[in-house]
Amino acid sequence: MPQIENSKITEGIKISVETFFNEDESYATPPRYLFSYHIKISNESDQTVQLLRRHWEITDAYAHVKIVEGEGVIGEQPIILPGKSFEYVSFCILKTPMGKMVGYYEMIKVGKKNEPLKTDIPEFYLVAPFLMN
Repeated sequence: MPQIENSKITEGIKISVETFFNEDESYATPPRYLFSYHIKISNESDQTVQLLRRHWEITDAYAHVKIVEGEGVIGEQPIILPGKSFEYVSFCILKTPMGKMVGYYEMIKVGKKNEPLKTDIPEFYLVAPFLMN
């Protein structure tokens, strides 16, 4: 069951996020809290886009920030046609039962000029359910 759902639109590209706490793979000692997140990238614009790179800022409850950058997502650099979407699931391991993530995708508008497009990923929180009681 998702804990949080959040979305943001940048130039017609909608990024939606749902988060999940993976209790079976999380432990207090040594501290290891696994969260998964489901991302849906919807192209609500009239131009084809391609996702080239990702940039994440992952912050735990101690305010330690980890930067994760790389090509594509889950080994792909998807091309997303107008009116279509691309979805994937990934995960994050924290040393605390709470944290947050924010970032962006570097994309291009596919065409003669391959115009660059930076799409914001909405900030979302990673919270173990036992902290919400």
